[in-house]
Amino acid sequence: MEQPVARQKKPDNQVASLFEDDYLVRSLGRIAHDPEVALTELVANAWDAGASAVDISIPEEKGGMIVVEDDGHGMSYQQFCARWMKLGYDRVKHQGSTVEFPPDRDGWARKAYGRNGVGRHGLLCFADNYTVETRRNGVAASLVVTTHSEETPFKIEKESIYRKVGHGTHLSVEVTRHLPDPNRIREILSARFLHDPKFVVRVNGLSVSLTEQPGLIETTPLLIADGLSVQAFVVDASKAAASTRNQGIAFWVNGRLVGTPSWIVGNVAVLDRRARFAKRFAIVINGGDEWIPYVEADWVRFKRTDEVAKLFDQVVEFATAAVERFSARFVDESSEDALMRNREQLRGLSDLGRIEVASFTQELARKSPTIQSDLLAAAVQAVINLEKSRSGASLLEKLTKLDEADVDGLNRMLSQWTVRDALSVLDEIDHRLGVISAIEKLSGDCQADELHTLHPLVTHARWLFGPEFDSHEYASNVSLRTAAQTIFGKRVDRSAFLNPDRRPDLVFLADSTVSIVGTETIDSLNNQLASLQNVLIIELKKGDSEIGRDEMNQADGYIEDFLSSGVLDGTPYYRAFVVGHRIAPKTSQEKEIKRDNVSRGRIIAATYGQLTRTANQRLFRLKEKIPARYDDLSGADLMSRVMKRESQVEFAFE
Repeated sequence: MEQPVARQKKPDNQVASLFEDDYLVRSLGRIAHDPEVALTELVANAWDAGASAVDISIPEEKGGMIVVEDDGHGMSYQQFCARWMKLGYDRVKHQGSTVEFPPDRDGWARKAYGRNGVGRHGLLCFADNYTVETRRNGVAASLVVTTHSEETPFKIEKESIYRKVGHGTHLSVEVTRHLPDPNRIREILSARFLHDPKFVVRVNGLSVSLTEQPGLIETTPLLIADGLSVQAFVVDASKAAASTRNQGIAFWVNGRLVGTPSWIVGNVAVLDRRARFAKRFAIVINGGDEWIPYVEADWVRFKRTDEVAKLFDQVVEFATAAVERFSARFVDESSEDALMRNREQLRGLSDLGRIEVASFTQELARKSPTIQSDLLAAAVQAVINLEKSRSGASLLEKLTKLDEADVDGLNRMLSQWTVRDALSVLDEIDHRLGVISAIEKLSGDCQADELHTLHPLVTHARWLFGPEFDSHEYASNVSLRTAAQTIFGKRVDRSAFLNPDRRPDLVFLADSTVSIVGTETIDSLNNQLASLQNVLIIELKKGDSEIGRDEMNQADGYIEDFLSSGVLDGTPYYRAFVVGHRIAPKTSQEKEIKRDNVSRGRIIAATYGQLTRTANQRLFRLKEKIPARYDDLSGADLMSRVMKRESQVEFAFE
């Protein structure tokens, strides 16, 4: 039987969750380990406090004091507790997105950097304890903040409140780790906050002006109008911290910022702020006091004048050209990023395939310097997929699914044929088999439209009428068109011709469609001139139609009219085919046309079934050997597939 055990008493200091001394430091990321980021965030805090100047003092060795002092609005003791001492303080929620200024800076305006409330912890990069003195409305609060507490991530260890004139915040910490380089910090901060001339950052008493910026790569004067000009500066601010909220094109007038820096000038978006150029470069447009009358009283924007419109136009032109010029240096960086994002797929390519993808990526980045990284990565992924298909990845997948007989057959075929030759032959055979199957399925359909279905199929492959017609030579002929216009114009209305002014060699009759094409040859024995040699007339009846004596006599009349027209060059031989679904009883299936006991033509009645059976014989009954490839498709589907392929001969119908 279990014996009860007396409940153990909690340690006196354990009343809730506990925290290690370095808990907050471990949760801050780069701010707690990179002095450049830490001091940039602290200066950004001074910006958000409406400061006009920040002074930073950095010692030469560890054990000395780092001091960050600004002349911003400062905080009361209550504000310090509510803002500084709250984890994850939401500045926008409690203070808004605009900056509050001390009373002596009435009319100033700027957007705040702060969002997630972590920048104020920058001093923890250098030690576990630091001191804050903040002044507001003639009252100062001095507080020592430490992380040495298990009950809370950080706390106020000492505090005192006293009267002191002025406003601002003074931060100090003894450096026990991560001693920063003053020169490096000066360069970074001057580049990061160069967009506002009324915000000065000094490191050990020295600041860097715009013209002394180590990242300044171009200075260009812009003449806007008579008596109005500006200086355009392009600065590589790549040494700045990660945040790029206020990067863009900054307008200065008489040493003061107008509005907020942005990549939008007037109504024109020069660049997407997510682009690499936007994250790395800043453009400053600096104008003198002559521009003051063109600025609104609150300095939030320019007035709408013709001069300002000209200023914006020239700045857009200058900035666009700068983006084109300097984005070239991002080619390797952008390419590497896009390739890294697709490296798992790249591993599946051959060495040659990887080289080709990399070359494409660099070329695209070079030709489109402002392309977003996401779009470039997506383009690379698409090229990799194409390269995989081209390199045989898809083929290899199919090969793994072949049975032994197919593998042996493929091996035998490739030992006798090149792949290109085999594809050429197979494509032609597939096309012809598709034509046969489509005609078989559609010819017995009484709803089948011979003009738009049967006629394109039949005339797309004249080899159906015999091997002598399997030629590239048959085509429309000008004199033949003239004759057709003359002959059929007597029988039918002009509207029966398809494109009557250009191609009267396709005629749409009441129950059929007639096409007329021919071949020309050079008469080398007589006059060395081109003349018609053969004329092919194909009359196609509608689906489920019958050929009788009247249809044969009608074709006879066509040939007689051509022979009597007197408009054709030479003495061509006429072959007329009347094609329908069936032939009526007692109808002669062939008829010869003679003139002066000389054969001048022949009329043949044929069913669609005869055509397809004959064609199947000529194609070695292949259709019977691979029925599944065509039997499962409808006539409309087969028609669509066949007609997608370009014909070897240009025909007369549209």
